Amino acid sequence: MRTKLIVLYGGKSVEHEVSLKTAYTVIQAIDETKFEIIPIYITREGLWGSLDWTSVPAGLRMDDLVAEPVHGSPAASIGDVLIQRLTAPGKKAVLPLLHGSNGEDGTVQGLLELLDVPYVGNGVLSSALTLDKAVSKQLLAGAGIRQTEFVSFRHEEWLEEHAALLDRLERRLGYPCYVKPASLGSSIGISRCESRRELQAGIEEALRYDGKIVVEREIAGREIQVAVLGNEKPLVSLPGEFIHNRSFFDFDSKYLDKSLTMSIPAQIPDPVTEQIRRTALHAYQALCCSGLARVDFFLDGDGALYLNEINALPGFTNFSMYPVMWERTDGTSYSELIEKLIDYAFTRHAEKQTIQYAR
Repeated sequence: MRTKLIVLYGGKSVEHEVSLKTAYTVIQAIDETKFEIIPIYITREGLWGSLDWTSVPAGLRMDDLVAEPVHGSPAASIGDVLIQRLTAPGKKAVLPLLHGSNGEDGTVQGLLELLDVPYVGNGVLSSALTLDKAVSKQLLAGAGIRQTEFVSFRHEEWLEEHAALLDRLERRLGYPCYVKPASLGSSIGISRCESRRELQAGIEEALRYDGKIVVEREIAGREIQVAVLGNEKPLVSLPGEFIHNRSFFDFDSKYLDKSLTMSIPAQIPDPVTEQIRRTALHAYQALCCSGLARVDFFLDGDGALYLNEINALPGFTNFSMYPVMWERTDGTSYSELIEKLIDYAFTRHAEKQTIQYAR
């Protein structure tokens, strides 16, 4: 009997479209001789709808993945989907392909823990930690990992003392600097600022997407990435690098620029490669990660290494860095990588079943 693979995508997030792109690619790569695909679409309003995969026409288009929810409230729509899909007999696992808030931040992971169902990727704690840049930076600093200098503050602080905050940011970080929503990915809401006017505008822009933001000093240099895979004994890929000539690698650069090229492995000295891989593993474990993550670094002109951030659900299309790094590292194909992640989900779930919840 095939394993039921419940794929969650869409979501109440500004990264909704990115999630659809990921799901569109992943679903087509799943081996249907091994898995029964059960697509679950989540609208921008947080409503859940189940798609009958057998009715999807050949020549799948991304629009075909949009399912109409039966109910008009999140609670009713979620309940309907759970009763229909998660109570069916047989071996099953959930594949959350939700980027950003309400999916990558531990919320859906908490629901899946309560349902006691295996799911791919990071758990509740690591999902929440990695998405919140301010908290993850504080924990990584405590683990002795070098990062660019940063300042974090909330919306209320900005409203009450914005002039003093601007002075503080200029004194401590200088220009250029980057303003980021604390809990968002895909470079949405991020601004590169070279003046006080741009800094103020960047803060206002970031606060549209999050009540907490992070401002970082710019590190002039290269952006190097590695992919991490596994639970208790994770593996780290060879490093990769996007070759581009932009001062800021924004959303359009990542998803629309057809001129981007990947360099895998990145052309860096072997000792630096080993330092990157060791640091990535240290950070992955410090933030309690499991399943997968992409770890991003800055390498400045003097050879100093700075950890930028950890992405617990990295881009996962055929042209995304994470799967390509594994293919170039050990020959793991895209479909094989998906199956490895599902295996890690079952392993972690089985280990949790050994925990005793009563005295």
